[in-house]
This record gives sequence, structure tokens and C-alpha cells, in this order.
Amino acid sequence: MKKIGIKWKAQDVTNQSGKIVVVTGSNTGIGYQMALTLADKGAHVILACRNLEKAEAAREKILKSSPHAQLSVEELDLADLSNVEMFAMKLKKTLQHLDILINNAGVMIPPQSTTKDGFELQIGTNHFGHFALTSHLMPLLSAAEKPRIVTLSSIAHWSGVIDLDDINGVNKKYNKWGMYSQSKLANLLFALELDRRLKAAGSHIESFGSHPGYSNTDLQRYSLGWRILNPLFGIQPIKGAAPTLYAATEPDAIVHRYWGPIGLLEARGWTGKAKITSRAADEEMARKLWEYSESLIGIHFQI
Repeated sequence: MKKIGIKWKAQDVTNQSGKIVVVTGSNTGIGYQMALTLADKGAHVILACRNLEKAEAAREKILKSSPHAQLSVEELDLADLSNVEMFAMKLKKTLQHLDILINNAGVMIPPQSTTKDGFELQIGTNHFGHFALTSHLMPLLSAAEKPRIVTLSSIAHWSGVIDLDDINGVNKKYNKWGMYSQSKLANLLFALELDRRLKAAGSHIESFGSHPGYSNTDLQRYSLGWRILNPLFGIQPIKGAAPTLYAATEPDAIVHRYWGPIGLLEARGWTGKAKITSRAADEEMARKLWEYSESLIGIHFQI
């Protein structure tokens, strides 16, 4: 595939008035920039965050730069599946539809720990939490005119391997980078498999994957080395948010299913058609992971 970058910036997002958007993990980093941009363009943005205090602070900050922004703050802890379900139930009671779901929140290389439901924290939060959230919100998405789901992966998915026999890494020495890469590969496998299933069902919902390149955010807060390198080599969060905003809003995004910066090693550069590795394109693994996820978290994903 010849890679041609699209000279498109986050500021190029068109008018989003009337749209309702959920952005997970939107109190900081690229998630904050997505929420800020979409709210500034007229969308009603729901900041879905684990830490309500930080989310409220983000809301106030957005309102200072965009006083007429329509913003809501809701608690969402992706590491707690009961909380995920309660979040979705609340939205179903208060909304008639949902136009855009951006599965952005995530954790990266934390100390070894588990979610409330006993999953390794990275696969549990990054994949299982968003898998469950998307499933619960399908009725609201189906009710929208032109709904889109964007699930964030990472260039780290290139080294990811899905181990369905030990997805929580309990039977081997804990490898935080390996577990992170696995979770990001799972994100992209999910986004692509969801697209295939939506098409097969004749649904009007569009599913995309995206990645932010190497963005200078606090996602890498658990690594001293990355914190030192971030200001030197990381791109600004607003640039890292651009591929996701493109996938979420641009009509032309439907020509490809995975968007990201396409400069050197896809770490920076203009938005373009990001590389889908052979592991991410593995439809059999995607199907197995989907069925495994349903079984493990006890839901039936209805499209």
C-alpha cells in the first residue's frame, strides 16, 4: 500500500452540532484533545472517566476555551465490569441515541495488578472493558443516523501476540510490555472484527481502529525513561488525536479501517492509512478472541 499522508488537522473537524459523543479517558492527553475539539465543533461530549475530580477539572478547562460547549461528566471504570454496565444503563435512560463512541482510555505498563474482576489490568481495561462497553451501548449506537465506533490501538500492536491459553499472563513471568502489546493487538482485532460483523449484519454502524503515534502524554507515567524521552520525541497530544478524530468524523475515512500518523515508524506524521499487521488481520484469531471475550466476561455481543 502506498502511504500518502492526509494534510488534515484536528482543527479541520467539521460542524458536529446535534451529535452525541462518548470519549473514554477524556480528562487528559489525546482523549482530552478529542473531547475539546468535538465540543468546540458543537457536539455534546460525555467525558467518561474513572476519576471524576479530574474529569470535572477537564470539563472546566474546556469551558474556559469554549464557553458554549455541551459537556457531561460520567463515571466509567473500565477495570470494573459492573461499573461499565451501570454507566451504559444510565446512558440508555437519558439518551435517545449515541453518534460516536471513542474507546480511548487505557493503561500502559503499570506494576503487575488486576482489575476488580480478576483480569490482568492491561488486557482487562484496554480490551475487555471496552468490549463490554461497546456491547452495552449498541442499542444507542443503532438508533443514531450515522454512528461510528473508534477503538484505539497502538504501534505497540506490531509486537503483540494473543495467548488465549494464558491471556492474563499468570502462567509465566510477568512481562508488562508483552501484556501491553497483547492488549493493543486485541483492540485492533476487535475493531476489525466488529467491522466485519457489522457489515455481515447489514448494520449502518461503522467501526474503525486508530492510533496516536508516539504522543507526549502521561500514558507512559510508569516508565521514567519514557517520561524523559516524551518531551524530546513525542508529538503533541492534539496531533496524536487527529487520526482518531478523522476516523470518527470524516466521510472519506470509510476507505480504510485503521488510521494513524504514517511518518517514520508511524510515530509521527500526517494522518494516513496505518499498517495492519498480519496478526491484526488474522480473521480466525479475531473470531476466537471475540468468542473468548464473550465467554470470559459473560455477555453476548448483539449486533
